[in-house]
Amino acid sequence: MKRITAIFALMLCMCLASEAKLVPSRLFSDGMVLQQQTDAKIWGTASPGSQITVTPSWNGTTYRAKADKDGSWTVYVKTPAASYKAYNVTIKGDGETLRIKDVLVGEVWFASGQSNMEMPMRGFYNCPVENALEYICAPAATEKIRMFTVPIKQSYEPLTEVESEWKGAEAATIPDMSATAYFFARKVNEMLDIPVGIVSCAYGGARIESWTPKEILETYPDEDLSRDRIESMVHYLRPYLAYNAMFNPTKGYTAKGFIWYQGCSNVGKHEQFVERMTTLVNHWRECWGDTEAKMPFYMVELAPYRNKPYTPTSYYALLRQAQHEAAKSIPNCGVIVTNDLVRSYEMDNIHPAKKKEVGDRLAYMALNRNYGFSRVSCDSPEAVKCYRMQNSCELAVELTNSENGLNRWMEIEGLEVAGSEGIFYPVTYAYFEGYPKVLRIRSEFVHDPCEVRYGWGDFKPGNLKNIEGLPVAPFWVKIEE
Repeated sequence: MKRITAIFALMLCMCLASEAKLVPSRLFSDGMVLQQQTDAKIWGTASPGSQITVTPSWNGTTYRAKADKDGSWTVYVKTPAASYKAYNVTIKGDGETLRIKDVLVGEVWFASGQSNMEMPMRGFYNCPVENALEYICAPAATEKIRMFTVPIKQSYEPLTEVESEWKGAEAATIPDMSATAYFFARKVNEMLDIPVGIVSCAYGGARIESWTPKEILETYPDEDLSRDRIESMVHYLRPYLAYNAMFNPTKGYTAKGFIWYQGCSNVGKHEQFVERMTTLVNHWRECWGDTEAKMPFYMVELAPYRNKPYTPTSYYALLRQAQHEAAKSIPNCGVIVTNDLVRSYEMDNIHPAKKKEVGDRLAYMALNRNYGFSRVSCDSPEAVKCYRMQNSCELAVELTNSENGLNRWMEIEGLEVAGSEGIFYPVTYAYFEGYPKVLRIRSEFVHDPCEVRYGWGDFKPGNLKNIEGLPVAPFWVKIEE
């Protein structure tokens, strides 16, 4: 009996020892990309009270930490300037030595939202990514673009770990990478010629509330957070569960900023959108310790889509308007326009195929605002005000970001004008005048024009752009007497 007891005790000790081993977060694994020239956060678990050392090969400096009572530890490692040189990071503690290999230092971005950010290069069923094979078959770029894709998951309790790994861009891996994030990274890499890392954390159909913690949602009077109510919801609409399972384990991974493609599941809730989007952005920045809003947050405008069931109110248009309002009110934020990136046969496809243009436009914004490329245009023209010309049959719409004019004055799609009766007709004449910078419009069917709108509707694509090729943002303006 004593022998059996001794063996049992030994086995128990061995089990406890195995459970207490040194475990860095899966984010910190072979092939990772760390943000350059900063104090990059590295964390993990070990036995409570154990001493942890982290030593990167680029400087040989040893950074130390002590695991707290829960076994959690964190260190901040100074990173060098970006390059394609592969480094190692050695972590010691609990009697173990771990070596993370093939570590690159470059620019890191956190990509999130719903299905149009999740959508991989191989596409979804009946939803292709345009020209995907061209990029899948491109020469391997494993040192240029790397992505850590967070698996789709939900949890009622906050999780601290995620099962995934870093993958470099090559034919075997690109098909499963977020297409929008891949094209963003590709353009940034082309311009900066340094590694770009993406943490892709997106869940198809997710609401803003899906990426917001429970303690904040508890302050929202319209959110029923009872377990029964949540279980009765379509999985992608459930509040805070994606936050717990996907965002919580990855939050704080040192990054340059965020790219965000989301909004479809908040259509119809446009009156709440600005406040809740602002709350999300503020909270996320807090998770990174960004108290001064230095981390940019760049959003994608909802693409044209025929909302079903059809309603007279253009809820998609109202949500787009709210996205632009949010981008203006949130510090260091922006939104790219997409109303020119769909074809007529995609009116019932929530996943339009043109993802390269989306990723490129997000990259233009980052290049202009964050990387010093001031000559790279990134802001779309927006309507400021509308007034009647001396010729009472013409209206003038003042546009921003159109210093060099617009791309056309004929065959304009999506531009409409209405008179006092409120019936809209297509614009048959439009001319951009440089001084002042206004779009002069009229229609042979409207003799007392009072208001004009462009791209205003659930599915109302447009083709009006500035000279730099950036599309005019949807608008609905009335004359100022």
